[in-house]
Amino acid sequence: MADSTVTEPSPPLIHLDPMGTDRHGEAARMRELGPVVRAVLPGDVQMWVVTDYALLADLAADPRVGRDWRNWHALQRGEIPGDWPLLSMIRLNNAMARDGAEHRRLRRPLIRTFTRSRVERLQPRIKQIVTTLLDDLPDQVGEDGSVDLRRHYAYPFPMQVICELIGVPEAWWPKFRELIDTVVRADTTAEEFVATQQERHDLWQRLIAMRRVEPADDLTSALLAINDEDDGDALTDEELEDTLWMLIGAGHETSISLIVNATRALLTHPDQLALVRAGDTDMWDRVIEETLRWDAPVGNFPARFPVEDITVAGVTIPKGDAILAPWSGVNRDPAQFGEDADRFDITRTSQKHLAFGGGPHVCIGPRLARLEAAIALPELFARYPDLRLAVDPAELTAVPSLFSNSVRSLPVYLGRPRG
Repeated sequence: MADSTVTEPSPPLIHLDPMGTDRHGEAARMRELGPVVRAVLPGDVQMWVVTDYALLADLAADPRVGRDWRNWHALQRGEIPGDWPLLSMIRLNNAMARDGAEHRRLRRPLIRTFTRSRVERLQPRIKQIVTTLLDDLPDQVGEDGSVDLRRHYAYPFPMQVICELIGVPEAWWPKFRELIDTVVRADTTAEEFVATQQERHDLWQRLIAMRRVEPADDLTSALLAINDEDDGDALTDEELEDTLWMLIGAGHETSISLIVNATRALLTHPDQLALVRAGDTDMWDRVIEETLRWDAPVGNFPARFPVEDITVAGVTIPKGDAILAPWSGVNRDPAQFGEDADRFDITRTSQKHLAFGGGPHVCIGPRLARLEAAIALPELFARYPDLRLAVDPAELTAVPSLFSNSVRSLPVYLGRPRG
C-alpha cells in the first residue's frame, strides 16, 4: 500500500550577503523564492526569513513569537558559539529581548522617562546642533571640492543628540561610536566582539556610578531615580546597561541612515525635490515617511523565536528556531505597495511601513528620529540650495552590514550657501 503521508517541501535556501552590497535586489530575489525562505548568515548560522509585508507584520504581533533569546534552541544546545559576533544584537537583557510581563517591566521605565515632552524639549538644542554643523560644513570640503555629508553632518548630529540625552560625557562619544560600528559591521571578529562587550560594560558601569553620585538632567539619572522609588519598575545594573546600550545604538544609527538615505533619494530624484520645494512644509514629513518605506534604515534585524510550532504561508517554523526580520525588504513588497513599490514617490497614497518594526517590540524612539530628520533635512537644503552629488550614484557603496542599510559615504558639492 502506498504511503499517503504528505511531506512538506523544503523551503528555498539563500546565503545572505553580509556586506549588504545589493540589499533591495537580494530582498526581491528572496520574495521571488517565496513568502518564507531559509537564510544562511555569517558563521553558517541559519534563520528563517518572512519576505511578505503582511505576513511579517502579523508575525511581529503574534504572541506565539517572542524576542527572548533564551528560547533559541540552537543557542541553548551550544550550536551557536558564545563569541559569535552577531550575538551582540540578540543576547541582551533589556526590553528588546524579553517577552510578556518581563518585556512590559523592562519597557515601563523607558516609557516613563523617554517621554514625548522630553523629546519635544530637545527641539531648540537640536536646531542649535544642526546650525553649528551646517556652519562648519564648508571647512570640511576636501581637495576635490566635495564634503562627505555622512561623516560631517549625518553622523555627528544624532550621535551628539543621543549622547547628551543619555548623559554620556563628550570625551566618550568617539569610543561609543567605535563600539557601535563594531556591532553593526559585517566583518567583526570573535575577538573584537568579546572586547566590545567588555569595553561597553566598563563604560556603562562608570557612567552609572557617576550619575549615582552626581545626578543630572539626563535619561541615565532619570532611570536611576526610578530605581530609588522601589515601585516594581527598578532595573538591575545589567538591565540598565543593556537598556542604555539599546538607546545609544538605535538612537543614532537609525537617524544617520534616515538622513543620508533621504538626502540621497532627493538628490537622485530631482522631480521629487522640486515637489518638496514647491509644496508646503508638510512635504518634508512625506519625504521622511517615504524614505522610511523606500530605503528603511534597518535592513535585517534578528531575531524572533516561536514558543510553539507555527505555520506561515503553509511552511512550518518549528518552536525555538530563529526568524530574521527583513524590514527594509518588505517595505518594497509589491503586494503591499503596488507594482511601483521600487519607486521613490513622496506623493504615494499609502506610506505605511515597518521601518520601526511592529508588535509589542516596536521601536521606542521613532518620535526622536522623525524630529531629528524634520529639522536636519529642510535646514540642509535651505542652507545649500545647490546641493548635488559629487559622484555618480552607482559609485556609492553600502555600509558593510546585515543590519544597517545606508551608504558608507555621501560626497556632495555644497554650492553657494544661502543667507
